[in-house]
This record gives sequence, C-alpha cells and structure tokens, in this order.
Amino acid sequence: MIKIRELRKTYAGKDVLYIDHLEIRKGDCIGLVGNNGAGKTTLFSLILDLIPASSGAVYHKDMLATESHEWKSWTGSYLDENFIIGYLFPEEYFYFVGNLRGVKKEEVDQLLEKYTSFFNGEILKKNTYIRDMSKGNQKKVGIIATLIGNPELIIWDEPFANLDPSTQIRLKQVIRDLSADGTKTLLISSHDILHTVDVSSRIIALQKGQLVKDMETSPKTLIELEAFFSA
Repeated sequence: MIKIRELRKTYAGKDVLYIDHLEIRKGDCIGLVGNNGAGKTTLFSLILDLIPASSGAVYHKDMLATESHEWKSWTGSYLDENFIIGYLFPEEYFYFVGNLRGVKKEEVDQLLEKYTSFFNGEILKKNTYIRDMSKGNQKKVGIIATLIGNPELIIWDEPFANLDPSTQIRLKQVIRDLSADGTKTLLISSHDILHTVDVSSRIIALQKGQLVKDMETSPKTLIELEAFFSA
C-alpha cells in the first residue's frame, strides 16, 4: 500500500525524521506511537505530501507521492482542525467534502446516520458553526468527514485527544469496524498507548525521528511498550 525509502526531513540542518525503509501493507491497522517530537506528525505530513521531504520518497501503490495525485482519491485524513472549515455548519462541511469526492448528498446522509452514536447528539442539527464547537466535537466532525467517499487509506493524527471517555470507546469501535474486513488501511497516531494497542494490528514506534520498533500486536505488546517508554 505504502512504501517509504530513505525518507528524511531536516530543519535548520538537523534531522527531525529519518526512516530508511518501511512498508505498510493493505489491511494494516497501524498504531504510531512516540513521545512529543518523535516525528509522528511529520511522518504523516510527508506521507500525505503536505510538506516536502529533504530526501527520499513515499510511494502509494508504487506511485511516487510527489508526482501523482491519483492516490488522493482513495485517501482520507484528519491531522488537526486546519483540515476543517470553521465558518460552516457541520452538515455544510460534510456535503462540501462529499461534493469534492463526487458523493451524492443522499449517500453522505446515509454515512452520517451510521455514526449517530459516535456524534452522541452533539453535532448535527445544532445550528452551531464548527469554529464554535469544542475541540472534541470539532474532532468528531473531522474524523467522520474522512470517511466520505469510502477511502482505502485512512490517516488520523491523535484521534483520541480531546474526546471524552465515552467517545473514545465509541471511536475504538469505529476503528475496529473499519479494519474488520481487511480492505482498509488505517494509520493512527496517539500518545495513549493503551488505546492504540487495543485497536491496532501493528505498532510502529518512533523516537527522535527514528523508527525504533515495528511489531505485530500481541498480548505482550503493551508491556513491551510500557517498559520501553519508562526506561
């Protein structure tokens, strides 16, 4: 699905990310973990071609990310509130995204109906601009908007942050449902290793811009990560 080769990002002469080799398979549900400054958001930004690499390359289905736009048609992502349009109502934003992706209004409505429980009565038909919503509710809008158009690749940066405990539990079920049949590839970063291990089939850990762990999730994964980050 995604191949990374000798990928480097440098600021002021200092490497903030360097990954020699990484392959993300179709159907992986990857939890990306690491401390602040580890390079998680930088990696996602490079995968999405939001920032230029200092060297190296990212390939989507063997297409160079910087030279092809085709991969964007099967990719949905939410990194932060800059991905949403604050002066719109949530419904307006969902229909806007649907229009961009060639999805009919009726299909968008069907998707929103599917996630009624996740919204918990706090998003739709409230006549509240996205900019006036709490950070948690803004995140709900951004997360579900990425699913419009049924993308194969879904990238969420810190999706559990700012969500209340009930919504975190609902989000974990959303992730499990999306990854259940192996047709979607999910990349999820989080500071919360408990939630991340709970939903991921594979864990990738970064430290100071370097890939330090890449493991299939097992009953021992959480213990290993806790030992690593507490060392």
